[in-house]
Amino acid sequence: MTALVHRPLGQRIPDRLHAVSCSLPTMRDVIGYEEKDPAITAHLTSGYPRFVVHPLLRRAAGVLQRTQPGLAGREIWLCAGAAVGEALHAQLDGVGEVVPVTPHLTVYAFPPAVSLADDVAAALSRRTKHYLQHTGGFASSRAAEDWLVARGEIAATLSPDEGLDAETACARVRGAVAGFFGAGLAAADVCLAPSGMAATYAAFRAVNAVQAPLGRTRWVQLGWLYLDTIAILQKFTATAAEDYLHHENVFDLAGLEKLFVAHAGKIAGVLAEVPTNPLIQTPALPALSALCRAHGVVLVVDPTIASALNVDVLPHADVVVNSLTKYTAGEGDVILGAAAVNPAAPLAAELRPALAAAAALAAVYPRDLVRLAGQIGATPALIARINENTPRVVEFLRAHPQVDEVFWSGHAASAANYAALARTPGSVGSMITFTLRPSLALPAFYDRLRIAKGPSFGLSTSLICPFMYLAHYDLVTTEEGRAELRRNGLNPDLLRLSVGTEPVEELIEALAEALA
Repeated sequence: MTALVHRPLGQRIPDRLHAVSCSLPTMRDVIGYEEKDPAITAHLTSGYPRFVVHPLLRRAAGVLQRTQPGLAGREIWLCAGAAVGEALHAQLDGVGEVVPVTPHLTVYAFPPAVSLADDVAAALSRRTKHYLQHTGGFASSRAAEDWLVARGEIAATLSPDEGLDAETACARVRGAVAGFFGAGLAAADVCLAPSGMAATYAAFRAVNAVQAPLGRTRWVQLGWLYLDTIAILQKFTATAAEDYLHHENVFDLAGLEKLFVAHAGKIAGVLAEVPTNPLIQTPALPALSALCRAHGVVLVVDPTIASALNVDVLPHADVVVNSLTKYTAGEGDVILGAAAVNPAAPLAAELRPALAAAAALAAVYPRDLVRLAGQIGATPALIARINENTPRVVEFLRAHPQVDEVFWSGHAASAANYAALARTPGSVGSMITFTLRPSLALPAFYDRLRIAKGPSFGLSTSLICPFMYLAHYDLVTTEEGRAELRRNGLNPDLLRLSVGTEPVEELIEALAEALA
């Protein structure tokens, strides 16, 4: 019996309490989710943890509002530790109050509702949610679960591997990640974070700590990146109008060098995804690295799309950031991230302590590490199976008359650049993005498809989503936004498929059925 079946709206993927994805089975559901339609959102049991506040966090917040003195009637958000709460407090210009509950669970409370105008309260809520989303500062759902269990509000639900002690789990995860990153990296050099975005934000802050005293405050976004990475560069640079620079073409290193010359002595860093999300473009990383070092620019590289087990980027990067939610947590029920400094980087001595300090801002919850430690040993086998499946799916899609463009790590535009970094000729990763020909409407295909439909990637379960709708709905739904997407080579109807470990014949059959 095939595992590729239609999943109902809102079902967790996987069907576990701490799942990182949830089913959005039709385009109507996707649009309703983005537009906060109650008819759709009422069915969501959870969602990707940085976008949808986990039900356990909501329940813990309700208990705190009911029982904690002074919190009744106030909007509250739960942060990953007191330091995140204090940083959020500063970001909101000192409005509100920080109330530590446990070392991993801190309340950020707005002033009483009666003291805020509706528009002010709504703006504060948006800013708070975006800050925690962009920086990965939300409290862990397992931290909320344990707090609720301790109070007798709910019963405990542990995974079979959660008997491991936290210290052993941390050592196992850091050792495995160091081995994945390679290049002689020590386990002690791996900084862990509550999410991939928390790791990226830590790297951003660390580079700023080293470069800003030298007068370097500007950042370059190389190509089109994941939306929260873009948001960090747009919102948290010293002066956004001057310090955020976007170099659109990842292959145009001559143009990038001109940008470096035009901003000589002022650029702190370049943030690059290798490959990019969602077009899976790979820049000529060795040449990019040499260019950055020649101009005193720190290069931060994120290999999450393909996995550090598939591409060897550390020798060319100054700092590597990675979402451990993808591939290493292949069962899909834990969110974590990691960052590390290349020991051979020119500024390694300065960047190492700065990264450790920045990563310590957000508290990593021990049970999340324990859960990841139980899965991370299976990562090489998971990736090997995915690497076998992906080229066969690509071959099918490229040959199908209803499919227009297909992007993957072997795309002709950057196949040579990718091959130069690939650990083996077959190290291709899970990601495929593609567009349909006009003769097949997106809803007709998407609604019919039996592959699990939701955000995230790098799971044993294949996942597909209309990526631009989920990541950039504001751009998809305006003419100005669509023009911006077109300038960056992005089709609003782009589909992002993460190939899993199911029998590849079943994946191809499901795609063929929906394309028919």
